[in-house]
Amino acid sequence: MRTSRRSFLKITTLLGSSMASRSVLSANLNNFFNSFSPSIGICTGIDNAHRLSGMGYSFIEPGVGSFLMPDKPESEFLEKLEIARNLPVPVKACNMFLPGSLKSVGPDAVHDEILEYAGVAFKRARMAGVEIIVFGSGGSRRIPEGFSRRDAFSQFTELGRRLAPVASMNNVVITLEPLNRKECNFINSLSDGAEIVNAINHQSYRLLADIYHMEMDGENPENITKFGNLISHVHIAEKEGRAAPGTHGEDFSNYFSALAKINYNGGISVESRWEDMVSQAPGALKVIRKHIDQTKRL
Repeated sequence: MRTSRRSFLKITTLLGSSMASRSVLSANLNNFFNSFSPSIGICTGIDNAHRLSGMGYSFIEPGVGSFLMPDKPESEFLEKLEIARNLPVPVKACNMFLPGSLKSVGPDAVHDEILEYAGVAFKRARMAGVEIIVFGSGGSRRIPEGFSRRDAFSQFTELGRRLAPVASMNNVVITLEPLNRKECNFINSLSDGAEIVNAINHQSYRLLADIYHMEMDGENPENITKFGNLISHVHIAEKEGRAAPGTHGEDFSNYFSALAKINYNGGISVESRWEDMVSQAPGALKVIRKHIDQTKRL
């Protein structure tokens, strides 16, 4: 069968259009998978911000008690805030949400006191431009011996339902941090944390993936992919001695691969023990960036 010139031109035009569409689709897919660009910070107090100047870190993450000071007069906080506003590295997250004296679960739970403390913390977080409050606080949420785990789950979930709207009013997201079993006996995995977060079901109450705690308990990195829709913050340190990334050369490839799969673009904070922060921090940043770049090339 002969093909007319007009038919031939029509076919080649359609084929060209199809190939162009595939090229655009391929480019869009590459852009999607290469958009894995999390910001990198350090868990440290505001006094160390000037020491980190020029290293390339995007933010610092001090403690709620030391920076937001919910138990101190506002005048003291305003002095800290003035200092923070002139730092070379901004404060974008705070950890260590609750002191151990404010019990989240058990017969001595004090939810009303926690709500009062949190209300001040979240208000001050908004004033300072803090977006993330990390809820680890093992001393607060540890289940007392003999207390029902089911009752602790109910208490903690109810507390979360009361905290989340207050956080939302102040443009803050609470991120629940699972802790390894040596540090706490409640909420030890991303699966445990996801159960709580899903039960609370609020956009201002999300999940944190801490690579150190996952390593300590042998948690599968693929859980990051499984619960990726809930994750809004990440912590990282090496398993050995909770050292800064690069100290012992531990490989984080599987964790970064999982983060790339969920197209994670939140913050990654180095939460480690330092021998000398000034000398070690550049190397830790280099290791994290290397993992991000290698993941993008896969």
